[in-house]
Amino acid sequence: MNQITIKNSFISLTVLDYGAIIQKLTVKNKEGRDINVAVGFENPMDYLSDTKSLGASIGRYAGRISKGGFKLNDKSYSLFSNNGVHLHGGREGFAKKYWNIEQVHQGDNPYITLSYFSEDMEEGYPGNLKVHLTYKLENNALHILHSATTDKATPVNLTNHTYFKLDDEEQIDEYSLQLACSQYLDTDAALVPSGKINSVENTAYDFLTAKKIGKTRLDTPFVLNSSLDKKTWIASTKSGISMEVSTNQPSIVVYTPIEFAAICFETQNFPDAPNHPHFPNSILNPGETYENNSIFRFGFVN
Repeated sequence: MNQITIKNSFISLTVLDYGAIIQKLTVKNKEGRDINVAVGFENPMDYLSDTKSLGASIGRYAGRISKGGFKLNDKSYSLFSNNGVHLHGGREGFAKKYWNIEQVHQGDNPYITLSYFSEDMEEGYPGNLKVHLTYKLENNALHILHSATTDKATPVNLTNHTYFKLDDEEQIDEYSLQLACSQYLDTDAALVPSGKINSVENTAYDFLTAKKIGKTRLDTPFVLNSSLDKKTWIASTKSGISMEVSTNQPSIVVYTPIEFAAICFETQNFPDAPNHPHFPNSILNPGETYENNSIFRFGFVN
């Protein structure tokens, strides 16, 4: 397992070739002290038995797919499922694969580029998929850039699955959270979208104005408002660290696990889009290029 670190004057990033995992993401707090804001393991080998996708790159399809698969061009494709739900690309997905390190650039605007080749019918998905992933540091921001091409029509939905913890407190209840999302996807008991889109008005999911997370626990696909530049913002007054998330994706799944204090922002297409024609298109065709461009920008609050 290989480990690569890049850094600038504000951020230090450590990435593993296994799962293209963000192992450490260290930024300055308001006192100038280094804080690792990415939840993970000190020993890289511990990721081999991880079940929470800590820091990993998720694919071929992030989130859930229902009905044991999907139909595409009049052909049915079966996917690995637990109780009828396919999650994060299958039995292993991209998070349990070794990626190729293509390029490492140190110095100004340092970056790491990795690649993964997903063969036709891997995990049940059609098409040979070529994926490239770049982690780039620009001043106080981490850019995560996914791209992919295919030789057959296939669903594609890639994202990063880092759990963020902005301080050393035992809870995240005091974090301020703002989401540029006036709607969220209705989901069933298995967290699979029903196809209905709900308003956040008069619900616990209304974070249009920044407020404390409190006891609200989330595993929720939110619809990003294009009119608000698709921005998400979170901050800890304890450390003084804030983080703004912007993306070209239509959705952000916000997840706060019950097992430990952290929050995950999965910028992506709608879960189960292959089974809901009125959801944003998730099919990548030959000759097209899939792109997920997301930025995590750090700052300070009082």
